[in-house]
Amino acid sequence: MVSSLPVSMRWDLPRWAQDLQPDQRFPTTSERMELAVELSRRNVAEGTGGPFGAAVFDLSTFRPLAVGVNLVMPTYSAAAHAEVVAICLAGQAVGNYDLGIGSGSPTELVTSCSPCAMCLGAVPWSGVSSLVIAAREEDARSVGFDEGNRPPDWVDGLRRRGIEVTEDVLRAEAVEVLREYVIGGGVVYNSSKTEEEPLA
Repeated sequence: MVSSLPVSMRWDLPRWAQDLQPDQRFPTTSERMELAVELSRRNVAEGTGGPFGAAVFDLSTFRPLAVGVNLVMPTYSAAAHAEVVAICLAGQAVGNYDLGIGSGSPTELVTSCSPCAMCLGAVPWSGVSSLVIAAREEDARSVGFDEGNRPPDWVDGLRRRGIEVTEDVLRAEAVEVLREYVIGGGVVYNSSKTEEEPLA
């Protein structure tokens, strides 16, 4: 019998990412996505993880509840994707696993890339009311990342649950980060499971 279990799972953001979570307003969708893409870009530049960034925003204040970056390699955790990290840290910030209830207002997950199968599963359980995406699944696959099996109607599925989905916000900027990561020799984990060949 296990005598004690951890009461919470926690990932520590790199110092630079902690400093990049500003206490300021991001009133437009593009401004919120700029933060997510900048997180992905800095994660690559600082060598602290994969080319993905995300943030959860309180839509009543337009301030971030938490930011997240991909921490798969440094934490040895396949679950440490940017979206999951942002959702977990936002839940801890508001003191509730349901971000809508915990924050007391609608919340939005903004991510530099379309969520993989795992992250897609986390979206409805998180309590966010909207999801904003930059790069698409095919963009991630084109550089070698395995996004898993998602239902073809996943966008409609989220909308049926009351979660608004907006795609292609700053897509070109996010795709550039993906390409720079691979060209710079970044590790493409799970690449053996990817059906499409990565870029040459």
